[in-house]
Amino acid sequence: MVSQQSLVHDPAASYEVEVHEQEYLRHGEEGWLVRIYQPKGAGPFPALLDVHGGAWNRGDRTHSDYRAPQLAATGVVIASVDFRLGPTHPYPAQVADVNFATRWLKAHAGDFNADAASVGLWGSSSGGHTIFLNAMRPRDPRYAAIPLEEGAGVDATAKYLIGCWPIVDPHARYFFAQDTGNDRLVASSEAYFLTQDAMQEGNPHLILNRGESVLLPPALIIQGTEDNNLPVPVTRTFAEAYRQAGGSLQLEIFEGMPHSFGSGEGAEADRALELMKDFIAAQVNG
Repeated sequence: MVSQQSLVHDPAASYEVEVHEQEYLRHGEEGWLVRIYQPKGAGPFPALLDVHGGAWNRGDRTHSDYRAPQLAATGVVIASVDFRLGPTHPYPAQVADVNFATRWLKAHAGDFNADAASVGLWGSSSGGHTIFLNAMRPRDPRYAAIPLEEGAGVDATAKYLIGCWPIVDPHARYFFAQDTGNDRLVASSEAYFLTQDAMQEGNPHLILNRGESVLLPPALIIQGTEDNNLPVPVTRTFAEAYRQAGGSLQLEIFEGMPHSFGSGEGAEADRALELMKDFIAAQVNG
């Protein structure tokens, strides 16, 4: 592991980026891939695990092919992972895979000229839900159930979190989807969680409301006011609960922006990227 004291991150730096893939996890006969966006340089670089969205049932490691290279070019090693999805693999399978991926990235950080102590989590939409669960409960036996032979002493704690339009309260989102006639999101929630009890148990917002003992790494949340997946008031309430529980959370609201606005082109998407760059630097260098 590279010493944290030797790591200095400049968000204004510029590197060429190499992209390569490898298998990081195997369930039976099926392998799961990680796409590495690696700055070409000696490092050490901070590392960031990227967890895609898709309502827990869709998506893959390529979802950040537009933004990840831009962020990696500032000197951040990004690992975008595939993982088990519903309905074939309901909660908490996805969370367990991401927990494993966090430990795997720490154990293999040196392979990518990265610093294991700097690993943060970046999640979009349902991926944002998954990273908050993992960061708050990194040692939950259900989440940490997959052994990592080469990292027996490594845990899934996160240096920081970046949630892009994250589903911080899947139970509230379930009712919101019902109220707005979004049958696809209703079906996706049911396919992944199976029951409303699970939607409440695996729920970052309700975890805080219940007063559970959790970890609360520094977090950045980015969300648009026209998000049709989760209303802004739910996110604001979660942010306040996170802070009241002792965590530091920077909430950035973008007027007029829809769900997933930061994934593509546009001035507001670019501004969101700049916020992410600055946030990473503040956490790594702080």
